[in-house]
Amino acid sequence: MKIKSLFLIVLFLLGKIGYSQKTEANQEFSFLFYNTENFFDSENDSTKNDEEYLANALKNWTRQRFRLKAERIAKVIVAAGRWNSPLLVGLCEIENRDVLQLLVKTEPLAGFHYKIIQKDSPDPRGIDVALLYRPDFFRPVDYDAIRVADPENPNFRTRDILKVTGVIAKTDTLIVYINHWPSRYGGIMETKKYRAIAAQILRNSIDKELKINPDAKIVCMGDFNDTPIDECMSSLLAAKPAQIAKNRDLINLSSEWLRDDIQTIKSRYRWETFDQFIVSPGFLHSGKTVSYKNAEIYKGNFLLEKDTNYGGLKPKRTYQGLRYHDGFSDHLPIVLRMQVVVY
Repeated sequence: MKIKSLFLIVLFLLGKIGYSQKTEANQEFSFLFYNTENFFDSENDSTKNDEEYLANALKNWTRQRFRLKAERIAKVIVAAGRWNSPLLVGLCEIENRDVLQLLVKTEPLAGFHYKIIQKDSPDPRGIDVALLYRPDFFRPVDYDAIRVADPENPNFRTRDILKVTGVIAKTDTLIVYINHWPSRYGGIMETKKYRAIAAQILRNSIDKELKINPDAKIVCMGDFNDTPIDECMSSLLAAKPAQIAKNRDLINLSSEWLRDDIQTIKSRYRWETFDQFIVSPGFLHSGKTVSYKNAEIYKGNFLLEKDTNYGGLKPKRTYQGLRYHDGFSDHLPIVLRMQVVVY
């Protein structure tokens, strides 16, 4: 226990030292998105289908395992930020505000004093999207949970799209969308309709912002359950690689990851890029204090393990079936890095 506590203190101090040494210059900061894979507490909520994650369930999801999950997510966030924890953290597959309140108080994350924006969505399992932000660099001025609904099926329920507008580094206005589109469970083509609905709803909201300000700085992050080349992303949302993007198009910063040996999620033999950053052209234009640097998949060695069934590596998950595996998630986190002028 003493060794573990000392390790956490060292990580925290590294983060604080890295921050204090860079307060008067151009410094690197980041945004992060992470599908946490079932970040549930261990308490029963009668309004949600959360029975799988209870102490008396087959997975034996105890309070201790819940706290260990929070520690692992905190470690991922700080490590992916290169020990200067990200300004914004988009999360999905979180059960409620309670799990986020535990997370932001968990070392080494606690020292960065994250605030939470989250709203319960109508998803049957109760999983939501959320945004954590560092109030020393981001000041939210408005947020909205945009409902993803099927007009032909009033019983359809899924995650909202979280939209947050705020001021970054005191000068640049930023609009952020956190997404977790309907999954492919039940078949790719059978579920495509619902991702198409999400794509159109997101695009409509973005178009309204661009009509007001064509140079608006917009960042969409999320688990889209489609790759950059799938129709919902490339056509309906009109998110293209920067090299071929035209006037109305958004820029998909994740398109280049399709060539990587390791992408954001693995299905048997194949890696795919479901987790993505998509930005408006205005975001790529240097602002008063913020300029884009690059976007990448965070592939920390501790997040991966040998895939004995299909070869190569795979994400180290919290569970293998019903067996507790003491891992992190079935997704890898993604990071958008930028230079921020701090006065």
